[in-house]
Amino acid sequence: MPALCRDCMTEFESGRRCPSCVSPRIVSHAELNTLTVAHMDCDAFYASVEKRDDPSLTDKPVIIGGGHRGVVSTACYVARIRGVKSAMPMFQALKLCPDAVIIKPRMEAYVEASRAIRLMMEEMTPAIEPLSLDEAFMDLGGTARLHGAPPAVMLARLIKRMRDELGLSGSIGLSHNKFLAKVASDLNKPRGFSIIGKAETDDFLRDKPVKMIWGVGKVMQASLEKAGIRTFADLLRWERSDLVTRYGSMGDRLWHLARGQDKRRISAHEPVKSISKETTFNVDTSDPEILDGHIWRLAEQVSDRAKAKSLAGRVVTLKLKRADHTSLTRRVALHGSTQMADVVYRTAKNLFDQVGDQGPYRLIGCGLSHLMDANGSELAPDLLDPDAGKRSAAERATDKIRERFGPNAIKKGRSLR
Repeated sequence: MPALCRDCMTEFESGRRCPSCVSPRIVSHAELNTLTVAHMDCDAFYASVEKRDDPSLTDKPVIIGGGHRGVVSTACYVARIRGVKSAMPMFQALKLCPDAVIIKPRMEAYVEASRAIRLMMEEMTPAIEPLSLDEAFMDLGGTARLHGAPPAVMLARLIKRMRDELGLSGSIGLSHNKFLAKVASDLNKPRGFSIIGKAETDDFLRDKPVKMIWGVGKVMQASLEKAGIRTFADLLRWERSDLVTRYGSMGDRLWHLARGQDKRRISAHEPVKSISKETTFNVDTSDPEILDGHIWRLAEQVSDRAKAKSLAGRVVTLKLKRADHTSLTRRVALHGSTQMADVVYRTAKNLFDQVGDQGPYRLIGCGLSHLMDANGSELAPDLLDPDAGKRSAAERATDKIRERFGPNAIKKGRSLR
């Protein structure tokens, strides 16, 4: 059976240790040299970047998140062993791991690390579909002749380069489609390299829980359990038509995935569908001035991202979460598209004015969706707001000043609230 040493890249016939360097870190599989669809997932990415940049954190539990009232963005494996999970309320995480080091996210550092990893991937294949800063699908079909090595070897080299050059680790899933590649990458984290071949797909999936399916959250899982569906074997007993009748398009997807079938291609140019930002308060608030200041800052951040990507959107969304964790979401379609902070702010503020007396609130968010290329897509002049054009021109001028002198060169008074 073909085998590969993940430390020295020696290819050999199956064994417990590498014949060249005696490393036990080997991966062997009958389809090792023929599978081409991969998913790479960095290990506790944000926390790993922080530990790399501050070696004093190496053996400590680290949680990335914001404040006592915020949520966990991610946690290192030391904290995860204690039960800390992503999206967990911070107060709950601190009960489980009171000695954790809490660090506010440093997005600029994570983006820089992500770009460095992406450049390494691009040396392997142009067919890369990023899912977030720390994970991506890759299609390495047809690259063996170019690199003189099968995809499995190139993937092992990628992980070694990440460790040696960036001080970061990742886990690889290799299979024959996207669904199984993503499942495989999560089987043996951290620093895993797992393979699901075509021949073993049915046997591998049969006793696995359906929550393993990407997109089956707690609500969908509860609905499936009511129907007696807990494992892939349970799904296999259902007719395709019955699943579609009960669950719509998701039912059709479940029928195919139960059989390990996924025809989605890896798209190197997956369009951005929405841009959003939100913030969680340390103390619940109903203060209209404080909330107004947050709406402006969020609108400005959404606008900055849209401008950076040369995108404009037609739908503005406002999200509010009350003290009891119930949510309010309001959205409105514009008569054209925009990327201007002033328009996003005024639209979101109008939505807030319609529901703002239902607080106090613990979270507020703002978003822009139905995105398109920004070129030539500005809103037509608003006859009911003759000053809109002046504000737009002023914002463009402000952007140029910030680009030259830094983001803090000019601030609006409302941003200080």
